[in-house]
Amino acid sequence: MAGGRYWPVTEQPHAILLVATRRIGDVVLATPLLRSLRRAWPAATIDVLVHAGTERALEGNPDCNSVIAVAERPGRSGHLRLLRRVLRRYDLAVASQQSDRSHLYAWLAARRRVGLVPDLRWSSFWKRVSCSDYELLDDMHTHTVVQNLRLADRLGIARCYEVVPPSAGGSAPTLAGPYAVLHPVPKFEYKRWTRQGWVGLIDWLRGRGLGVVLTSGPDEAERGYCAALAGAPGVTNLGGQLAFGALADVIRRARLFVGPDTSVTHLAAACGTPTLAIYGPSNPVKWGPWPAHCTMDPSPWRMLGRPWQRQGNVILLQGVQPADLGNCLPCREEGCERHTGSRSRCLTEMPLDPVLAAATELLSRA
Repeated sequence: MAGGRYWPVTEQPHAILLVATRRIGDVVLATPLLRSLRRAWPAATIDVLVHAGTERALEGNPDCNSVIAVAERPGRSGHLRLLRRVLRRYDLAVASQQSDRSHLYAWLAARRRVGLVPDLRWSSFWKRVSCSDYELLDDMHTHTVVQNLRLADRLGIARCYEVVPPSAGGSAPTLAGPYAVLHPVPKFEYKRWTRQGWVGLIDWLRGRGLGVVLTSGPDEAERGYCAALAGAPGVTNLGGQLAFGALADVIRRARLFVGPDTSVTHLAAACGTPTLAIYGPSNPVKWGPWPAHCTMDPSPWRMLGRPWQRQGNVILLQGVQPADLGNCLPCREEGCERHTGSRSRCLTEMPLDPVLAAATELLSRA
């Protein structure tokens, strides 16, 4: 296990700050570390510092006392408000991200700190010396859940592998009859499958007697994508209409979930719902959905699995290998043109048949 000094906490911390300032999926995948902290120190006050907009991933989470949201670029006034809120108010701070700001926030919050650092280069020296103990990032071969839990190892506490989805506490809409949830549109273009593929999947699910529920984020383009798919009978369009906790509650009752590499697919896997994850260029070893009840170290996923990979309630289906590009799948890049608005040929050239085969497998064993 690469890292700094092994530093188990021998005294009961009364106040703990977990810093998880990145995207909403990172917050979801930090919940096993949060639960490990709660199980180790049930009487402690545990707060979580996140970027504004990602706090919905912790809606109804029983393991944290409060969530502190800070803007990604808070400016002077935002930093002053954060200082007044966290400055030396904690006995222990845990930085689950390797970024400069995550370590700065941890340093401001507590005298004792454990964090994830990117490397052993001179530019990261200040992060290593600012921590009482640290863990080195493995951005290739270790799943994000396991990477976070290695910080629990540094603290000398037991790991809890459970990804904890949010909950609306009973206020989610109730849908009649058996249904599948489709989350067709990720935030970034390079993670998208095709519109015609989703249309074919909807028709196939309706032919099997399942209702179809479409979901998306609140972005106008994502809502419009779902609206364009929602014309068929038996299709309920909830795109952009549900808070994150209510969305998780709807997914919990579904017979099947299908989605791309997105935070909602991580939610579905954590809910125990049969989950079909459609991945393209992303590294599945690092970012594959964490199956319910999984305890595999360093990852439940291989870099490439054919015709798909299955662990527990999750099938991870990777796109096709374009014949003229050699062995590029998964390239671990942001699409074929290396930017978030790029298409990924491994996804745009993937036909419907493998998706239907994987969905059949999940439904037959549900």
